[in-house]
Amino acid sequence: MMITHVEGRKWVLRIKDVKESDKGWYMCQVNTDPMRNQIGFLNVVVPPNILDYPTSTDMVVREGSNVTLKCAASGSPPPIIIWRREGNEPISSDASSHNTSTFSIPRVNRLDMGAYLCIASNGIPPSVSKRVMLIVHFSPMIWIQDQLVGAALGQRLTLECNSEAFPRSINYWMKNDTIITQGKRFEPSTHEASNYKVVMKLTIKEVDIGDFGTYKCVVKNSLGETDGSIKVYHIPSTTTTPTSTPTTTSLPTTTDYPYRKNYKNKIYRPIDEYSPSSKILLGDNGDQWSIDLSKDKERYRENSATLEDQREKEAFVDNDTNSNARSTSHLNFKDLNLLLALLMMFHLR
Repeated sequence: MMITHVEGRKWVLRIKDVKESDKGWYMCQVNTDPMRNQIGFLNVVVPPNILDYPTSTDMVVREGSNVTLKCAASGSPPPIIIWRREGNEPISSDASSHNTSTFSIPRVNRLDMGAYLCIASNGIPPSVSKRVMLIVHFSPMIWIQDQLVGAALGQRLTLECNSEAFPRSINYWMKNDTIITQGKRFEPSTHEASNYKVVMKLTIKEVDIGDFGTYKCVVKNSLGETDGSIKVYHIPSTTTTPTSTPTTTSLPTTTDYPYRKNYKNKIYRPIDEYSPSSKILLGDNGDQWSIDLSKDKERYRENSATLEDQREKEAFVDNDTNSNARSTSHLNFKDLNLLLALLMMFHLR
């Protein structure tokens, strides 16, 4: 500090390299009778500064334990301290308020692992922060999406396991208690999805008959070991069956076999001549001529047939009659009874 006389009755107090300790009340006094004085307050502002102690350093904890992070800072006015996760990752909902110097996480788990930032600010720039790394150790865990996989001979096949472990794990594949290594037929690989997640893959370049069976993906670290199984089974190759082309059967010119005729759809189907009775069905609306040969009885039933249906019936009977006349040498007894019945019904009309 230095006091200087500028001019006349003016005196000046100068303070170089102001420190926080210079903060306080100051009095200017004139020794007259009576004495006179004037007082003033010097406020010294100091930007925030995070203290090494008791601020937490990087921490390593076991999963399930309780964690408390501390942060202390100096400054004038006193800094406000808040906690944030690096990368704006969400903070556990079970954690205590993160707007204080002490931040607690009960029953910490692997999702809480990462970097935390202690940020101190008091309105005097610049704000400051400190990075505290929280490391959570836990034993390995495996989950498999497809535990049963089918493959055909000669196919290229890839098996996949997902593992989580920290400290980082050793990952490998086994079959029949033998470790599978990189070679002409097998290609094991790993991909780190995060600092504790690993995707394991095993590619079989060309499946052979000896490749079917159970494969194990194994994960181990200093805290434990686990494994998962995938079974590969054989899918027989499919064969192509040739398709046959449907054929259309036309009405024969002889009457060796009776036929059913659907006038609407123009489809002809043979009637089993060995059945107890044979019928000639006309149309799909219930109109039919029925001849029961087993009981030697003839009957005719017609329901609401249209004029066009009647003409087609007549034409059908005429054709059958002419055909029967030309091929009588081929008729048996049953065909003769059928022909006589048709002629009688035509005559009745």
